[in-house]
Amino acid sequence: MKQANFKIAGSLLIALLVIVGVIILAAAGSRFVYLFAKVDQNEVGVQFRSGKIYEIVGPGVYSDFGLFVELKRVSSQAVPFSVRDEEIITSDKQRIGLVVSGDIFRPNLAQKDIILTNWAQYSGIYLSDDLVRNRVSDLTRQAMKVCVGERPFDDSIIGTARDDLRTCVDEELSRLASNFGLQIENVVVPEVVLSAEVQAALDSIVASRLATEKAAQDKLKAEAEARAEQARQEGDIRVAQSRFQEEARQQTTLAQLQQAKLVAQKAVIEAEKANELLAAEQDLAINRALALAAAERAKVDLAQQIALAELYASNPEYLQLQIVLANASALSATDKIIFTLEGMTPTLVLPGPGIVPTVETGANTVPATPNPE
Repeated sequence: MKQANFKIAGSLLIALLVIVGVIILAAAGSRFVYLFAKVDQNEVGVQFRSGKIYEIVGPGVYSDFGLFVELKRVSSQAVPFSVRDEEIITSDKQRIGLVVSGDIFRPNLAQKDIILTNWAQYSGIYLSDDLVRNRVSDLTRQAMKVCVGERPFDDSIIGTARDDLRTCVDEELSRLASNFGLQIENVVVPEVVLSAEVQAALDSIVASRLATEKAAQDKLKAEAEARAEQARQEGDIRVAQSRFQEEARQQTTLAQLQQAKLVAQKAVIEAEKANELLAAEQDLAINRALALAAAERAKVDLAQQIALAELYASNPEYLQLQIVLANASALSATDKIIFTLEGMTPTLVLPGPGIVPTVETGANTVPATPNPE
């Protein structure tokens, strides 16, 4: 039973695969279905039903069934172009050639209304790079003739005029391409083509101009060299004058410094003398003060003696008493008194036989007895 079920399931699977294969083959060669049609990141998908645009979609995978269904893809990548035209006449009847390059962009998903509007007329240039490149090449030649034809020769080939010409071609070409729903970006004019005759004439003009400019430059150079030589000589003179002035200034400065030094030395000497005089005056004042102090101290020291002298002078009896007291206090118990004749000088007296007894000055007034020896 299980084996029979497996056989049935296998048969159904094979039949399903056959049907899918038939559908895919039919879709590949039929206008009634498309399955798993892919729109890349750089594309816009245009879905058709019954020959009319049904929907404009972005990147993804799409399938559809119906009457005359179809999916067409419009690339949003840049299509580069480069156009060369050697037969363009300027406004002053000169013949030149131009090379113009740039990038073409078809409408993207955000501009699907342009696709809807222009599809019937310009679907070919939306789907074919060659067709859109050829159409833009024709438009570029027209823009080149318009922009060059309204300019003189010099304004088409020289200096910043080349950039003005590029801007003109860019603007004119963008205006013409917008009628087809196309955008033109990155327009450049990399080359201006000149015929041999024009190139020879231009070279002659340039050579003559260069010769004239060289002569003018030589003149300017000679004048500049003369001014430079004059400036150099004037500079040498100024340098010499400056050196003399600097020497004089330095000598003056040195003399001023010497004078300032002498003045400073004089001031120092005068200050030293003043200091010495001040010191002498201070010493004198100090000595005077010391003398006065000594005098006052002497007065203090002698005050008692002066008072005693005055007391003695006014009281002679008291003076006599003091003399007696002084004499009495002048002799101690060990003192000896020797009596000699007037006019004789006392000599050393040793105790012994025949010596006159001495007088005791102490409290004991008894004469000393002679030594029995």
